Amino acid sequence: MKKKIASFRDLEVYQRSYKAAIVVIKQIIPRLPKEEKFDLADQLRRSAKAVPRLIAEGYSKRHQPKGFQKYLDDALCESNETIVSLSQVHDIYGVEKDLCSKMIDEYEIISRKTYRLALVWTSFGKRANQKMKSSIPTNQT
Repeated sequence: MKKKIASFRDLEVYQRSYKAAIVVIKQIIPRLPKEEKFDLADQLRRSAKAVPRLIAEGYSKRHQPKGFQKYLDDALCESNETIVSLSQVHDIYGVEKDLCSKMIDEYEIISRKTYRLALVWTSFGKRANQKMKSSIPTNQT
């Protein structure tokens, strides 16, 4: 039996992305060389923090036909950007190689789950609209 979603916090993809952002910010970024403080570190920090924020913000607009979709698309972009940044940290600087690999895998899961949520939500919205249209009485004069 699936758990009822009462809040964005109930979404597995939100939970995973929030936890992943904490790991990236606390365990990977501090180990980057100082010369990356204003480039790769800032970019990685921004993209990692953006994923759960966008999912939460999008959830607030879930009843708007394109509102939720836009935010999930943006969350997917940020997740993919985080994968690229983590790959660069791994390949260029060799920082926390095992942890970077683990987090790359985690963000790939987050990207897939975000994409899947967007598909499911779009499908749900279409079914709900059809149901609503079919329940509205037509004016037969």
